[in-house]
Amino acid sequence: MIGFLRGKIVERQPTQVLMDVQGVGYEVIIPVSTYERIQNQDGEVTLMTYLHVREDAMQLFGFHTAEEKALFLKLIQVNGVGPKVAIGVLSGCSVDEFKRSVREGDVARLKALPGIGKKTAERIVLELKDKLDGGTAAPEIGEQTTGRIVEEAVLALVSLGYQKGQAEKIIQQLVREGAERSVEELIRLALQKM
Repeated sequence: MIGFLRGKIVERQPTQVLMDVQGVGYEVIIPVSTYERIQNQDGEVTLMTYLHVREDAMQLFGFHTAEEKALFLKLIQVNGVGPKVAIGVLSGCSVDEFKRSVREGDVARLKALPGIGKKTAERIVLELKDKLDGGTAAPEIGEQTTGRIVEEAVLALVSLGYQKGQAEKIIQQLVREGAERSVEELIRLALQKM
């Protein structure tokens, strides 16, 4: 099992990075929240990882914090929630927001996340309500240019399975409304409108 990787980011996208770890390139699938935290780091980066093994594939998932990884591991234990859906959940809301939604039984908020239907949202609340602890505040995100934020938000939504035209339209509407503070925020707001 690969518990973490420490190395230099060679390529980065909102949902995937290529890390050079002592000459070996690892493709790591990440949530948008992790991308937000590592996008401006040029030196060595450490990602907590989980290796998902199936008959036909091995996928490496990476997280900036142990809290994100812990939530991911709890999510994939819920029947009907696979790694792709769990990454979508972490991309669509913060760990604290997710925990709050589960504790409050907010099925409507959970249902708004990518890949989560009503039955899955209800199952998540039922199975995780007593397994989630309190949350901590998310770190502040540095300033970025609007063009880059829009581009990355659209790319992330397309990676989550939405049509590019639809993603661009909603992101542009959100920017006109003044919601261009971060890629992560734009994605969360866009997911609520889709």
